[in-house]
Amino acid sequence: MNETKDTTGIAAFPSTNTFFGRFLENIRARGRAPAKTLIGFFVAWAVFFFILWIMPLPEGMSNAGKSTLAVLAWATLMWITEALPVGVTGLLIPMLLVMGGAVGKFPAAAGGFSQPVVFLTLAAFMLAAIMQTAGLDRRIALTLLKKMRVKEVGGIIWAMFGANLVLSFIIPAANARAATLLPVVNGITKLFGDTPEERAGKKAIVIQTLVYGSMISGMCIMTAHLPNLILVGLFETELAYHLSYFNWFLLQWPYLGMFVITQWWVRRYFKTRGVKIPGGIERVKEMHAELPKTSQTEWLIIAVFAFVGLMWMTESLHKIKAHNAALMGIALIFTPGLFGFKWKALQDRTIWGTWLLLAGAMSMSAAMGSSGLAKWLSDVIHPLATGHPWQVILLILMVGTHIMRLGMLSNVAAIAMLAPILIALAPKLGLHPVAFTMLVSDTDTFAYILPTQITAAVIAYSSGTFSMADYAKVGWVAVLIAIAYGILIMAPWYAFMGMPVWNPSAPWPF
Repeated sequence: MNETKDTTGIAAFPSTNTFFGRFLENIRARGRAPAKTLIGFFVAWAVFFFILWIMPLPEGMSNAGKSTLAVLAWATLMWITEALPVGVTGLLIPMLLVMGGAVGKFPAAAGGFSQPVVFLTLAAFMLAAIMQTAGLDRRIALTLLKKMRVKEVGGIIWAMFGANLVLSFIIPAANARAATLLPVVNGITKLFGDTPEERAGKKAIVIQTLVYGSMISGMCIMTAHLPNLILVGLFETELAYHLSYFNWFLLQWPYLGMFVITQWWVRRYFKTRGVKIPGGIERVKEMHAELPKTSQTEWLIIAVFAFVGLMWMTESLHKIKAHNAALMGIALIFTPGLFGFKWKALQDRTIWGTWLLLAGAMSMSAAMGSSGLAKWLSDVIHPLATGHPWQVILLILMVGTHIMRLGMLSNVAAIAMLAPILIALAPKLGLHPVAFTMLVSDTDTFAYILPTQITAAVIAYSSGTFSMADYAKVGWVAVLIAIAYGILIMAPWYAFMGMPVWNPSAPWPF
């Protein structure tokens, strides 16, 4: 029997000859590497049953906590290897929590699927699908490039960051914004030639725009980054602290300054000062001219988005929560006869898998708290950080977070596991639970060492403009910038806003 070897090291049997060959071909048809997928799948289940049935109960851990640990380990391995689609993994978490004995009844195990932030996310995903169906995403990006009259690499990066900020109000995930902007950025980079300077310019544009820009802009807008919503949900359920859309922005807007620093570093590293766009502003105008005239439908969509955005920003006045305001926008969009969209077109563009991932992650986070697992894990971590000043504690936890994230793709999954532990750890260390949890969780967003740590970076890497080495060499300094920025800039800002990380008894300022 003839065999051919693929890059995974597993023989690629002709799909027509053997069951195993067809099995491998089916995995490849999903776009996955058979070796990584099969190893991840079987190891995840082996670890699950080992923890559940064989591992002795650790001292101080409850049986429910041990069962939750088994689900946590299973989900982590599935998310790292993507042996199952991430949405399917999220969907299965409530079932495993019940079957493993971590949670008694299914409605409690699936509580993450009924959280307000989950409905807010689903509504935001649908609004983003509407915008993409209408082509408004590309129009916004090209209009900003034209209006800013960009002529060189730095101008492109700033214009695209502006596009990222505008899209952050509309598209609720950094990876979705990166995917939206990818064709626009590819069109821009194709204008450049192949000289060393122009190649460096392309690298700077893609990394700073699609990765750093998408992640940093997402920090400021509550609905623009899924980990934000996990944190908001946990603060409300675990601490009874409510953060409105506007209050989140007040706390997080100083992160915009980090883009200035990373912009300086990326341009310095790639030496792009003075590298101009071949064809200059004229080519940008040509790309903009190719767009059709703004239609009445597009103006109506913009009006609905403006209404929802206004409702979010004025929540403290009318008391309508962000998820209800978003659903009101959906109700307006689907008023019969107002728009001509077919449901299937919107359904295909809605990120259902990511939504299931978020809901499952929220369910697991809740189980970590109710089973006592988060408290137990915080007891394990506590000796590493205790006895140090708050700055050193943050440094230890931030560096540890970046080490943990070297093997994980999903920022959502990482925060779902990390945030409950941080909330439980804060009182043991004498730190403010919200400020401490936000500072450490926020640094997780800036996992810039490998492209495989962030979905937006994987999307950027698909452009073919930079190598893994390029990304790592510029990224490790960007990570240090993020850690320093959190400790030196954001922690004092939180204190100014009434949430000093060093004062656990500070009254809730909102």
